[in-house]
Amino acid sequence: MSDQRPNPEDLLQQIKQQEDTLSRGKLKIFFGSSAGVGKTYDMLSAAQRDQAHGLDVLVGIVETHGRSETAALLEGLSILPLRQIEYRAQTLFEFDIDEALARAPDILLVDELAHSNVPGSRHPKRWHDVNELLKAGISVYTTVNVQHLESLNDVVNQITGVVVQETIPDWFFDQANEVVLVDLPADELLARLHEGKVYIPSQAKHAIKNFFRKGNLIALRELALRRTADLVDADMRDYRNQSRISSIWNTADQLLVGISTREYSERLIRHAARLASSLHSQWYVVYVETPRSPYKLSKNKQNVLNALRLADELGAKTEIISAINVAEGLVSYAHQFNIGRIIIGQNQGASYFNRSLVKQISEQDLNLDLILVNQIKKKKTLTGAREIPAWNLSDLSATDNRTGYLMAFFGCTLVTVSLVALTRWFDLANVVMLYLLVIVFISVRFGRAPGIFAALLSVISFDLFFVEPKLSFSVSDVQYLVTFAVMLVVSLIINNLAVGLRFQAQNARKREQQAISMSHLAQNLSAARKNDEIISQSIVWLNKHIASKAIMVMPNADGELSIVSEPNVPADFNWNVTQWVFDHNESAGLATNTLPANAIHYRALATSSHVLAVLALKPTDHDNFNQPEQQRTLDVALAQITLALERVHYAKVAQNALIKVESERLRGSLLSALSHDIRTPITVLSGLATSLATQTLALDEQKQLAVDIEQQAHVIQRLVINILDYVALQSGGMKLNKQWVSLEEIIGSNIRQLDPYLQNRQIKIDIPHAVDFIYTDELILSRILNNLLTNAINYTPDSATIDIQATLNDQPSVQHQPKPPSYQITVTDSGAGLPIGMEEKIFDRFTRGDNESSTTGLGLGLALSRDLVKHLGGTLSAHNIQPHGAQFVIVLPWEPLSAQDMFDDKFVLGTSEMTTNSEK
Repeated sequence: MSDQRPNPEDLLQQIKQQEDTLSRGKLKIFFGSSAGVGKTYDMLSAAQRDQAHGLDVLVGIVETHGRSETAALLEGLSILPLRQIEYRAQTLFEFDIDEALARAPDILLVDELAHSNVPGSRHPKRWHDVNELLKAGISVYTTVNVQHLESLNDVVNQITGVVVQETIPDWFFDQANEVVLVDLPADELLARLHEGKVYIPSQAKHAIKNFFRKGNLIALRELALRRTADLVDADMRDYRNQSRISSIWNTADQLLVGISTREYSERLIRHAARLASSLHSQWYVVYVETPRSPYKLSKNKQNVLNALRLADELGAKTEIISAINVAEGLVSYAHQFNIGRIIIGQNQGASYFNRSLVKQISEQDLNLDLILVNQIKKKKTLTGAREIPAWNLSDLSATDNRTGYLMAFFGCTLVTVSLVALTRWFDLANVVMLYLLVIVFISVRFGRAPGIFAALLSVISFDLFFVEPKLSFSVSDVQYLVTFAVMLVVSLIINNLAVGLRFQAQNARKREQQAISMSHLAQNLSAARKNDEIISQSIVWLNKHIASKAIMVMPNADGELSIVSEPNVPADFNWNVTQWVFDHNESAGLATNTLPANAIHYRALATSSHVLAVLALKPTDHDNFNQPEQQRTLDVALAQITLALERVHYAKVAQNALIKVESERLRGSLLSALSHDIRTPITVLSGLATSLATQTLALDEQKQLAVDIEQQAHVIQRLVINILDYVALQSGGMKLNKQWVSLEEIIGSNIRQLDPYLQNRQIKIDIPHAVDFIYTDELILSRILNNLLTNAINYTPDSATIDIQATLNDQPSVQHQPKPPSYQITVTDSGAGLPIGMEEKIFDRFTRGDNESSTTGLGLGLALSRDLVKHLGGTLSAHNIQPHGAQFVIVLPWEPLSAQDMFDDKFVLGTSEMTTNSEK
């Protein structure tokens, strides 16, 4: 029997799962086949019982659908108020997750798990809300129908013709602590529909003609029962693993088929397939590799491969396992997968061996049911079918045996020659020990047959050269016959144990190498962030372990297939086969049923929704490539590669979706703010124009109206300029055009533009001579100052004072380290100041410091100003000053004026023009 001690890694994983379970709330799902079976009713009934036992039960959201008996169960339960959300000029009600978290009840009722939340909620789906509640340690009761499971979405569509839009992932359903099946026969459910207990009569008639047809209800009921049975089966396996129960619980009619290297195993597999089909059960086909089997497998390897391939086609799970003997391997595998029936072949002419296998299995576990199938050897027929020879493998084994025989001969000869002259000093027992040492070495290194040969040769050598009379097979003492017999038996036992040890060591080493290689592939793929890195790592691994040539083909932006790995392809690579594999999501070429004569194996790398790429492999060894173990290794590797490509693909999809959502949100916010804030100046303009057109006004009044029209037009112009600047900055279309300009002239130009809005406000300007001329983009800096001055005007009273000050910071830092020089421009007002805590948020898009102010604007000016300052390489910050007021600080890099710049044409021209404007 195999060792039943628990695996330390499994114990650690079990402890970790228990720790996670303790901190997480419990999820109880009331599961049904369709609406109307009574899920909500049963959930409320369970809640009433729990509250009667002293638990704090809170109703988060429950949909009664107008059913009086369901609504009656809400009496006595605390109900959480729903959250109101404005959406498309309507007030909608949704589950309030924040209040639920704050209340933190023992049990929270959240109906309709697959529900999609109203846009504006924290999570898009209700199951996201439930997941957050569980993480917070709150237990949840919820309901869901079978058609809402993601994996069954297409099946439900085929049955009912209805595409269910609201689904939940299966992994979330599977992690439920308890699933309660609420079942109702189809006839009873239809009766409830006719009585109006599910929908109102008008809706019930329409439902019966469409979704609630009797055939649909029966099929959905079967799906719900099977899905619940799968969960129960998984719970049973987990319980058996946690409790370390090794005995088989035959709760499912699973079958295990043990095959051999004989050519008539296919009949055994077909018989098992028919039996599994009639029982509707899962079945497994295994070949047990033992220390005695390598030579047999080398001679009859094609028989095993053909049998396993046939089992795969018939729907079985196939595997090659290793064990000390066939019986132990079959019993251990049956215990691992909780299989209660084993099917083995009973060959004519070999009944004694089969009775022995039956006896061995029965001795290890009497609870296993054994099914014996008569095997009739196939008659050899002359056909045109080509058989794949196995002579190369047997020759390889024969070559290894010949080396072992030679080493056994030389080892025994060496011991004999070395000790034959030393028998007067060496006891014969020591001679036997040295012969046994040779037997152990040969058995471990070269296997069973050379080890037996070494044992026989050792006994013969011991008799001829060390036992009197020497050089003769006759013995003077009969006791030596016992010595020979014991020596031979001990030698054979040692040989058997050594061969078993060698076999186990080889299997362990092979599995370790496979595990290490797969671990390296997984690590490399997990570290990759781009398709090129994933493809490079995958090709390197495949070329090293499986193929002599690996080619990755992926669709480009136009949907056409192109090679994304190295461009050198073998001559037998076929583009038509590659396109077919990509279009049909099926394998082709070598070791498949489609174009098997092709020397290249084509495999589609596909997700559940589409094909990502096609991988073409030219195997290093065609014979080993056909082995199930090699195919299983390839499947695992390709699954990891596909998962990595899918991760990158969906990362791009998520990024594009996020960009699209952000763009739509920005567009919506911009249009909403623009439609709101441009309405006021347009309304004023319309009123002023109407006054001019319909009234007879004096000249002074007409001039005042013209001034007012100009001011409102300036407001609209400022809004449009800010929007255009923001769009240009976000799209990267704003380029810097730095030159030497006068800071005083820039400030003066902005003050002249804003003069009609200053009214009684005083502007104080303090610009030292050191920063009179600066090297910057005049237009961008002017826009920044215009926004800051406009902001100061909008949020200060008419009699306020606005200070504009510039300073040069060219001193070393406190740590006496070199610091690049900079200049600072501050705009300080004496208004009410910034709201507390808004010093940074005030620079967010569409954010205004005082939402109740009558001041119009998009709330885009300060955000645009900070982005423009960053574009110039500086920073913009804001803070309050004492006793009141706000101060905005611009810090920009300083570039000193050189003597060459003084005589530069652009500088002289700019100075001349600015002087002329100043004089004006």
